Amino acid sequence: MSQANCPDCQKLFEELDEYIDSVKGNTGVLINVLHKAQEIFGYLSEELQQHVSEKLDIPLSQVYGVVTFYNFFSMKPKGKNQIKVCLGTACYVKGADKILERLRDELGVEMNEPTSDGLFSIHAVRCLGACSMAPVVLVGEDDYFGRVTPDEVSKILGKYRRAE
Repeated sequence: MSQANCPDCQKLFEELDEYIDSVKGNTGVLINVLHKAQEIFGYLSEELQQHVSEKLDIPLSQVYGVVTFYNFFSMKPKGKNQIKVCLGTACYVKGADKILERLRDELGVEMNEPTSDGLFSIHAVRCLGACSMAPVVLVGEDDYFGRVTPDEVSKILGKYRRAE
């Protein structure tokens, strides 16, 4: 996410700086600033972590420690449509591994990597809390698909491709 590779980055950094300035001086703002930074940029690159460290006048090691401790922060870009495949026991025994394999084949990416167009990324999760619908796939934050078979993967992906 080097600024040289991102024509809009200057504007994005200004937006982040404006937010930081509005909360600076309050106690415990690091997590909120990191959430805002990830919301703006999509992920927390090393450059972005360094920027937050300097703006908040805290050690980079503290920023990095928080980013790596909490699983809701990401240091890698994710696809616009994050596909979460449940690999909990109920889903796994009903074929979630085959769904995951089909997704990787159809999208041509490995786990946690965005597709070249930035539209999708695949993520394995331990439980989505919908065991009665196993195997379960979640796209985004609230689009659940239950009792998914590998043959339905293309249809699910098509729904999001058409929305673009």
